[in-house]
Amino acid sequence: MKFRITSHSGFTASTRLANAVDLLWQRLGAIHDEVSFAKVGSEITATWGEDVPASMKPDERAEIGRRAVLDIVREVCERAPELELDWFAVGVFH
Repeated sequence: MKFRITSHSGFTASTRLANAVDLLWQRLGAIHDEVSFAKVGSEITATWGEDVPASMKPDERAEIGRRAVLDIVREVCERAPELELDWFAVGVFH
């Protein structure tokens, strides 16, 4: 399942955040636990490969994956004082 990490729309006007996604990418790396990441333009894509029961509804699987990606972004932001979790949005890649 694929997700995208972008600048949160409420924070994009700030010049301080102009390169927030780039800064996150520098700290994130390509692989983290069960998620792989790639930088594509002004966003980061995340591919979550965790096995979940087939009986689970697609929206439930999507929320579990989104939270897994968000938890990794949170960990990176907590270790990097120049980053704030609130600057980023994680959503399903359509």
